Amino acid sequence: MSKTLVTVATYNEIENIHKLAEAIRQYLPEADLLVVDDNSPDGTGEWCLERKKSVANFDCVIRKGKLGLGTAVIAAMQHAIINKYDFLINMDADFSHPPEKLPELLAAIKTNKIHVAKTLQNAKPEQHIDVVIGSRYVPGGKVKGWPLYRRLMSRLVNVFARICLGLKTRDNSGAFRCYRVATLERILATAIEKGKIHSKGYSFFEEILFLLNRGGANMLEIPITFADRKFGRSKINHKEAIQAIGIIFWLGISRFTGK
Repeated sequence: MSKTLVTVATYNEIENIHKLAEAIRQYLPEADLLVVDDNSPDGTGEWCLERKKSVANFDCVIRKGKLGLGTAVIAAMQHAIINKYDFLINMDADFSHPPEKLPELLAAIKTNKIHVAKTLQNAKPEQHIDVVIGSRYVPGGKVKGWPLYRRLMSRLVNVFARICLGLKTRDNSGAFRCYRVATLERILATAIEKGKIHSKGYSFFEEILFLLNRGGANMLEIPITFADRKFGRSKINHKEAIQAIGIIFWLGISRFTGK
């Protein structure tokens, strides 16, 4: 049987994490869950440590401080590679990514069939899918609860990423993804070990797709409804948004110069 790891990066998510852990267990009971917490002052990490004592397929990593979303996902990827998982699903902790879509995300990457070639990159019929993206911006995808300025900002960032990074996928900034771990190991392991992944914050997800695409990974998008968080506060701010755009631009320059 294939092994699947669901990963969630947390910082001050005590209002969400216990409900999300139960939802993941409901919709994907065979999967393991790993929480990477950045020493949340609200007690998220302490709750995870207590749950770890009583739930067999639950694990957590409590880091020393707020080290960034990108480094948290890298830690989860390293965990998946070291522990020989087959698939890694990453999602946010705030229920913006629908847990009921987890089985569909996993089923899509397990099919090994390139059946919607217009949404894929570098695809050949005999190849398997390496990345499945839960997408807001393919037919059937939606965003609920965002004001107009956030919708426009997200759309512009994704168009900018497609132009700069040569990506055909439409939702390049979303975190709700299922990766084939063997592909992560083949394409990203060296870059991770040598610290060559530059993004620490929200541009991390564009950078990862850029590197995977450059390594020949096949990508598929399935529609999801993205809902704004009900509890807690959003972690993104204007400074991080500007830094993300700068890193995407820099990666675009490296793409065209070959450096």
